[in-house]
Amino acid sequence: MRTQSAHLASLIRDGYPLSSKYDPASVIKNQMGPHPLWLMESLCRHVDLKSGMRVLDMGCGRSITSIFLAREFGVRVRANDWWIKPTENWKRICEAGLPDAVFPIHAEARSLPYADEFFDAVVSVDAYHYFGTDDLYFREHFARLVKVGGQIGIIVPGLVRDFDEGQIPAHLKQIWADDFNSFHTADWWRRHWEVTGRVEIELADVSPNGWRDWLLFDEALDALRGSPSDESDLLREDSGRYLGFVRMIARRTR
Repeated sequence: MRTQSAHLASLIRDGYPLSSKYDPASVIKNQMGPHPLWLMESLCRHVDLKSGMRVLDMGCGRSITSIFLAREFGVRVRANDWWIKPTENWKRICEAGLPDAVFPIHAEARSLPYADEFFDAVVSVDAYHYFGTDDLYFREHFARLVKVGGQIGIIVPGLVRDFDEGQIPAHLKQIWADDFNSFHTADWWRRHWEVTGRVEIELADVSPNGWRDWLLFDEALDALRGSPSDESDLLREDSGRYLGFVRMIARRTR
């Protein structure tokens, strides 16, 4: 039987050199879904971040992705979340030694307190699907925040391909939750943003090995908690046929 330290060690991976600098136990303590630093690192491989940029981390959870952005890229981050109070995040930010680089904000997705074109880049990890599937959200609430020429990037749980005839496959149906109806393909997200006429799509794909990374992290969590989860069962059963992580990166053109 693997020890707790062995399960934690499995989360140090050559494929994620930046994330591997961070203590897996701390990541697990502060996670609110699949490994947030792996997701952010996967996304940021395609986002042009430079030191001193103003960046919005939308739906930052417990702010560890915001700390990651500030440390690894030297950017100044607004760590925006609705579920986690800013005082909690401020404590983590100060403990990380980044009080002048990461600023915790408590704001709902449709009431964001930022000026138009304030940010050089806007990113969101494992959060955007909770509010961004609205037909008007991207144009009216999100794209306006980044300056013309700036990038917008998200990585969200999604579909590798559409269900045949729109029906949930039998192997997924029994454990399919209502929240999963926000999962869409890369092509769906591309059309959803392109129709606004405000951006040029630079990347719309399924993150390589995304479902395997998702399952690996879930299996480590299950082992450390001492009980299996429905989510792990779902991912094992699907084995990448339908489920994965979709990356979308666009550049604002007007």
